[in-house]
Parts: sequence; structure tokens; C-alpha cells
Amino acid sequence: MTFHVIIPARYQSSRLPGKPLLKIGDISMIERVCRQAAKSGAQSVTVATDHIEIKKCVQGAGFNAVMTKDNHVSGSDRIFEAAEILGLDDDAVLVNVQGDEPFIPSENISRVAKLVNSKKTQMATLCCSITDSEADDPNTVKVVFDKDYKSIYFSRSRIPYIREPQKVEQINYYRHIGIYAYTKSLLANFVAWPESHLESLEKLEQLRVIENGRSIYVDVLDNAPPAGIDTPNDLQRANQLFISQLNT
Repeated sequence: MTFHVIIPARYQSSRLPGKPLLKIGDISMIERVCRQAAKSGAQSVTVATDHIEIKKCVQGAGFNAVMTKDNHVSGSDRIFEAAEILGLDDDAVLVNVQGDEPFIPSENISRVAKLVNSKKTQMATLCCSITDSEADDPNTVKVVFDKDYKSIYFSRSRIPYIREPQKVEQINYYRHIGIYAYTKSLLANFVAWPESHLESLEKLEQLRVIENGRSIYVDVLDNAPPAGIDTPNDLQRANQLFISQLNT
């Protein structure tokens, strides 16, 4: 099994400017993501960025980086441009690893890549079970899927809605984990499709795939991975986690 990891890393962030370059311990966030990706068995690991300082940081750490446009509306658009720059074939399997997940388990990366190879699907992602209290948080994206683990819908709202409260114990809610594996050919279709109606409402790019009649295989993890970093509080927790790992 061969696959390529591409990490989109945009400099601007409304809640945490310059996020990829911020330090966890004495190492930048983006370098930590690269290190985890390198453990996954990927054929290559590349950061796709819009900022020269991020590129310098990544290359200084011994990893590859390419400059991409600064007006991409999604990480997937940025990844496709990077795949074109790298000259990857249409049947290449690409894994989109978020640049703000410095503690992402490397086995999750190889696991989602393997799904595209073994399940005969052009796109795959991961999810994990969550509690009932988390289901109403709009920052927690929920997913429902059919008996063959093909996604039916992703939403920021609680799905499914339980009309009969006595059935609440019969429901498992699943949080979507924002890692994707797809073939380059699927990604080429994705960037050619216009923003879809549901995607524009939920602000979830994966809905564009569903609305265009393609399936996304969803694999369920036993344990939730560490959360990504979006706010100063998240960064503080990440540093606390790093310190606790040093002491174990």
C-alpha cells in the first residue's frame, strides 16, 4: 500500500494567527504534525502552505513543503494544487492531515489510507462515538452512515433527532474526525464541482461529495484522538499534554 500525506497549512487564522508556527514545547505545531505523519509509512509527506515562513520552518525541520495560492476556500483545494505540483498520478491515494493536530496518532493516518485501497472507495474518513451531551455542540460535526459504513450525512446539528425520548439509549452519536483519504482523481472532480447547497449552509466541504452522488466510507475508531488546536486555550492544553507526556 502506498499513499502520500499532504498537510494544508494556512498562515491566517482568525482565532489564532500564525497557528502553524506556534510552539508546543520547543517545536512548532506544523513540525509536530509532520513528525507524526512521517511515522505512518507514507511514501511522502508534504506541507502545502500559502506563507513563506511556514515553508522555511518545514524545510528547516527536514520535511518537504510547496507554496500554494492564498485564496483557496478549503484544504482540499489546496491539497489538489500541491498534488499537481508534485506530479502525482490520478490513482495516487492522498491523505489530508490537518495542520493543527500535532498529536494525531500515526496509525490513524495509515488506517484511513488503507480504507481507500481495501474498500474500493475513492474517499474515506474516520469517526468516533460521543456522548449525548456533545451532540448539540455545533463545533462537533456529527455523521450518520448506512449498514455498509457509507456516509449518509454530516451535520453540525444533532443527527439523528430522537422523536421518542425513551429511545435515547438506542442511539449512538458519532463525531466526524477531520482526516480524509481520497484518490487524486476524486479530488480533481471535487475542485471542479461548484460549492453545493448543503455545503454552503453547514460549511462542511465533505457535503459537496455526497451531493454529487459519491460515497464516503466512514470507519469507527474505538478511542477519540486528541482534539485539534483552534484557540489560545487549545494551545495551552496542548502544551500541558506535551508536558504530561514527558513525565510519563
